[in-house]
Amino acid sequence: MSDPKSITSPASDNVLERLLMVSGSSTLKEALDSLIQTAKTSEGRLDLAFKHIILPVLELCQSPHHCPSEHLSLAIRLLRNLCAGEATNQNLFIEHDGVRILSNAISSFGPMDAFENGTLQVVLQVLGNVSLAGEKHCQIIWFQFFPHEFGNIARFRSCKICDRLCMIIYVCLESWDERVCELLSDQGKQLLIDIMQTVAIAGFEESWVKLLVYRICIEKNYFHSVFNLLSDDKIHNLSPTNHFAANEAALMRVLAESVNDHVGEVAVSSEFSVVLFELLRKAVEIVNFSIVATLSALPTCSADVDVLGYTLSILRDISACDCPTASNHDPVSVLVSAGIIKFLIDLLRDLEPPAVIRKATACNSDKDKAALQMQALKHCPYKGFRRDIVAILGNCSYRRTNVQDEIRDQDGVFLLLQQCVTDEENPYMREWGIWSLRNILDGNTKNQQLVAELELRQPVDTPEIRELGIKVEVDPHSGRPKLVNLRS
Repeated sequence: MSDPKSITSPASDNVLERLLMVSGSSTLKEALDSLIQTAKTSEGRLDLAFKHIILPVLELCQSPHHCPSEHLSLAIRLLRNLCAGEATNQNLFIEHDGVRILSNAISSFGPMDAFENGTLQVVLQVLGNVSLAGEKHCQIIWFQFFPHEFGNIARFRSCKICDRLCMIIYVCLESWDERVCELLSDQGKQLLIDIMQTVAIAGFEESWVKLLVYRICIEKNYFHSVFNLLSDDKIHNLSPTNHFAANEAALMRVLAESVNDHVGEVAVSSEFSVVLFELLRKAVEIVNFSIVATLSALPTCSADVDVLGYTLSILRDISACDCPTASNHDPVSVLVSAGIIKFLIDLLRDLEPPAVIRKATACNSDKDKAALQMQALKHCPYKGFRRDIVAILGNCSYRRTNVQDEIRDQDGVFLLLQQCVTDEENPYMREWGIWSLRNILDGNTKNQQLVAELELRQPVDTPEIRELGIKVEVDPHSGRPKLVNLRS
């Protein structure tokens, strides 16, 4: 082995000697590469923890301006591996000022260079591993990096950087509720805004942003505050206030996916339900339903449409509880009291009928009149819009007599019958339609009788509709298509 003192490096003789001896290498680069491989296994990390190898590695990083960038990058990668679930290394990292050392390392590279050469991502991985060790570790990381250094990192529009950053923030919020308030304060709000802007531009690959948004918006009940932050930022940047911004749509997408991950178990506050319904009302007012175009699934190229669609998705999932509770504060009870049933029935009624019914109507002799009626109707703004409305109505009516009755009072029973068809513009439309119809008829004799007494008239039918035992005809008064059964 070469004499450590003969190796050209700014590291002290003691640091070099320990790293070379433990790794059995002859150069610093070889030593770091070897130790990185050793620290990839739990046994290797345990052995290196026993030897306190993290201390010379931290000392090597202590003077980043005097350490070759290649060695510094390798040392930081070694720190990442050493701190992956090994408590001794995590504790030594904190006790020997590792958080500050890494902060200085970022500065020595320059944030942009650190981002471009991958070092910034590795630094965040180190901090993420250390944060998992407990509140003491989170406290030191938060104190050193929030808000300014986290804020500088959040400005990079990279999903990999954003994922790592969200992981650290998520873990820090888990152990100390007051940090949520700090994040929403004047000094922390830009950090959240930048995270959502990155999601809007670059998306996300891991689940950390979803976990973070779920924790803040659902578990801590700050959805209204977060959405308002993004709205205020839109006004500050002179964006159109009568339309939604991309970061608002990004928030709704992340929230919708995170709520869907917890469907059947998600518990939301009354305030959240009311705010979400008001957001739906606003989105319906903003979206242009007169556009006829090839539909795409969410996300679309329109922030307005995305906010509308993801709001409906969240409403669908929070209403998917097994049965009503004794409380009047469950999400469905709150939404029903706020008027969501009439709102959705009216919205569904104003839509043009499903494609299969439109085709059947076109066969009718009075098709010119029907076509004029169709022109005044709204069009689905995205693929699945009608399905989502029907799904919410179906979920809300599950074992709820008051909802079943309201749907009947709003002349919604026949309307929902029309939705029990296959529709290319609304995947799983038939299944959700049947589910909804089952729920509004279940245990409700008046609704059952209403369907049983459908009058048989001269129909126009298609194979898809005939399979359901119903046919299509045009109402002579309204010119609108409706379904009737095939019973004699």
